[in-house]
Amino acid sequence: ILTNHHVIDGAEKITVQMNDDKTFEAKIVGSDPPSDLAVLKIEGENLPFLNLGNSDNVRIGDIVLAIGNPLGIGQTVTAGIISAKGRRTGLSDGSFEDFLQTDAPINRGNSGGALINLNGELIGINSQIVSEQGGGNIGIGFSIPSNMAKSVMEQLLKDGKVHRGMLGVNIQNVTEEVARSLDLKDVRGVIVSNVQSGSAAEKAGIKRGDIITAINGEAIEDSNVLRNKVAGTLPGTEIKVTVLRDGREQEFTATLEEFKTQGVKPDNLEEGNNDLGNSNENGKLGLSLQPLTPQTARQLNLPPDTTGVVVTDVDPNGIAAETGIRHGDVILEINRQSVTSLEDVKSALDKSGDRPVLLLIARKGQTIYLTVTPSK
Repeated sequence: ILTNHHVIDGAEKITVQMNDDKTFEAKIVGSDPPSDLAVLKIEGENLPFLNLGNSDNVRIGDIVLAIGNPLGIGQTVTAGIISAKGRRTGLSDGSFEDFLQTDAPINRGNSGGALINLNGELIGINSQIVSEQGGGNIGIGFSIPSNMAKSVMEQLLKDGKVHRGMLGVNIQNVTEEVARSLDLKDVRGVIVSNVQSGSAAEKAGIKRGDIITAINGEAIEDSNVLRNKVAGTLPGTEIKVTVLRDGREQEFTATLEEFKTQGVKPDNLEEGNNDLGNSNENGKLGLSLQPLTPQTARQLNLPPDTTGVVVTDVDPNGIAAETGIRHGDVILEINRQSVTSLEDVKSALDKSGDRPVLLLIARKGQTIYLTVTPSK
């Protein structure tokens, strides 16, 4: 039996009730919190089942039926359409989301229920809803695609756990601002903000600042597509990674490693709690900066040999604050060029003209890209 992880999480006893009120005690074969899926086993004969459909063939506007037990009132069937595909909600701890969105009425208690097409094939596992205060249905429900569920289910049945590939990069979407700052022709792909040491990506030759545009020849539209494509590939598999580097397209071969959860260092820096010394203001960005010293680097939990400029104050009404730059951030690069002094910052901003500026920021042990459009 395929259901949601959150439905059975923490349960001491699991009972499955059929439509004819017959009940079975179930055992957990395996559970996968990142995808919010679980497989149960019951002992029975001549049990009905649904055939799996191909969720990749689902189109926006297709009519679908949602089956479940909303609010515990009993089996209920509702109808709607596929409203969107490839949704990432961020409503749960799930790391891998690629939801089908539907307006078929789904309420609390529908979790783990089937989303089927008009051929009676399973195309999704109902998992989440967006609701207003009170928790009722407002026509925004999310289902895990059957193809993702099938892959997870098969691995849970075989090994009791899921094996996922890992490239070992931190990535961000290429937005219009990022494309303009790098003078790119198209807004596509994802930009690599960090390459983990010893990872498959590092061994393949992928570098920070590369823009990944395709995996095995298939276009990468955003970070969610890349994350799911890599995770859906078994560790040890070779993949072809197409990147843009310095305006030229290159291809690298990477052998995926086993996915493991990456820890994040705690943020020990709160605004006003650290004396970062005197600084000079930068009116174009609406922040104050000073060169990063080894002492300040240690204070910010950065390697002592890190070079850059540290943000010592942010104008709450300025451009930097609107972009999300914080007190204690360290600017490592501007438009892919290293900066170590206030003069470097001024020179880089002057060269950017009216274009957005791409900043590489060190924060909480991670590196991220942010774009700002300096005021004139």
